[in-house]
Amino acid sequence: MQTRRSLRRNRPLRTTTALLTAVLLASACSSGSSSSASSATTATTATPKPETGSLKPLPGSTPQALSPHYAQKLSWRSCGAPGFQCATMKAPLDYAKPGGSDIDLAVVRKKATGPGERLGSLLVNPGGPGGSAVGYLRSYAGIGYPAAVRARYDMVALDPRGVAHSEPVRCLTARRMDAYTQTDFTPDDQRETTEVVDAYKRFAEGCGARSPRLLRHLSTVEAARDMDILRAVLGDERLTYVGASYGTFLGATYAGLFPDRVGRLVLDGAMDPSLPARRMNEEQTAGFETAFRSFARDCVRRPDCPLGGADATPTRAAANLKAFFARLDARPIPTGDPDGRELGESLATTGVIAAMYDEAAWPRLRQALDEAIERKDGSGLLALSDGYYERDANGEYSNLMFANAAVNCLDLPAAFSNPGQVEKALPAFEKASPVFGRVMAWASLNCAYWPVRPTGAPHRIEAKGAAPIVVVGTTRDPATPYRWARALASQLSSARLLTYEGDGHTAYGRGSDCVDAAINAYLLNGTPPAQRKRCSQP
Repeated sequence: MQTRRSLRRNRPLRTTTALLTAVLLASACSSGSSSSASSATTATTATPKPETGSLKPLPGSTPQALSPHYAQKLSWRSCGAPGFQCATMKAPLDYAKPGGSDIDLAVVRKKATGPGERLGSLLVNPGGPGGSAVGYLRSYAGIGYPAAVRARYDMVALDPRGVAHSEPVRCLTARRMDAYTQTDFTPDDQRETTEVVDAYKRFAEGCGARSPRLLRHLSTVEAARDMDILRAVLGDERLTYVGASYGTFLGATYAGLFPDRVGRLVLDGAMDPSLPARRMNEEQTAGFETAFRSFARDCVRRPDCPLGGADATPTRAAANLKAFFARLDARPIPTGDPDGRELGESLATTGVIAAMYDEAAWPRLRQALDEAIERKDGSGLLALSDGYYERDANGEYSNLMFANAAVNCLDLPAAFSNPGQVEKALPAFEKASPVFGRVMAWASLNCAYWPVRPTGAPHRIEAKGAAPIVVVGTTRDPATPYRWARALASQLSSARLLTYEGDGHTAYGRGSDCVDAAINAYLLNGTPPAQRKRCSQP
């Protein structure tokens, strides 16, 4: 999922999970290498498998078979708006067989504008997994990051393997994806349960049929190794990086594999890599409940709140929303969609969840709920849902949801292997969130039918010897609960935890001068914030 105000305006509604596709597996100095292959990077040709313990760093020398990748020269060309340059970088499809097939990865940069001494490259990733970093840089980060940062850094983005412009994973046609998003993911009987299972199987089979070459090689570990090739190709001895949401897992994985090549890393909206899928999904469910309660507290104080009158409480608002979802489950309402889609429970739930990522979307959500509840017009909630799924006006979908599932199902063993396990877990999920618990539990079943086996497992990331790493957590973050930031900061040996006491997903560039000043000082001067620094919502 993904939402952004300010720093991520190009992705209006979503960053780390993809609800109903994969509930989350739904942003200093050290020694390193130069751009030469011999001093560049990576080590053993095999991709290390994370263990229940800690992610082990790769050796420091570059194996001969990888030298051509580290020594490659990118051919830059002008693209898009003035000042942007694009290139294609090659990486091994399979790091265990680096002399075999390559994968083509899309890179974009906007060179430092000055004044001031150039500090190197700043790689950015908006999350997902599946979010296009190239699209993010071109539409916002390359022009919207603080001017002082853009003046000193070449802003760079790499679409991870399988994402957007980097040999994208494909799974379903647009028409089949429409049907998938309208599946009733809160089954009430055996027939509806079978429909949920069939939907997940069709999704997985589609990925296996349309992207068989890629599915075994889309792990976060492999994507992190690709970033190290890019670091060397760009001529940087150390990686400077800002990652949001899932991008924090990608950045932390890089630090664990290459601790001596860590420069200035900002991990905003942090994930906890030590959690198994079920617990991660359950804790995220509680995160969305926390965010909804914050929305509800704000809503019931307003005269236009569609979830209760002047005497309503957040608990009553939650009960009213749940009752609204139940009515849609029984009888969807019209939306005026040219493709004939109606608003049922699944699309409505997705629309509400999308608005939880950014409190700036709350007025839009109130209006959409009012239209749906009072006038039986589902167009507003459908628009929120379409933004979340990245469905355009022509009815076409980006590959975000396909890549999201492909990465998540490879990185961790499935949360559940059959519907019976979901049924047993429902009480725990519904306790975590009376509103969203049921749908989030069933969303956790998707990886059970994935066509390839996972290569990852829960693990700690310590990155011993790394330069200071800034971990940012927001106290009422829906998609990456604050406790995850605390957990990751406790694992990383050199972490500095920066806490934002506020709403929404992630903190950098979302209106807090305190947060922005701390991160800008770190990026520009190498000065990390004081340990356990806290900033309040303005």
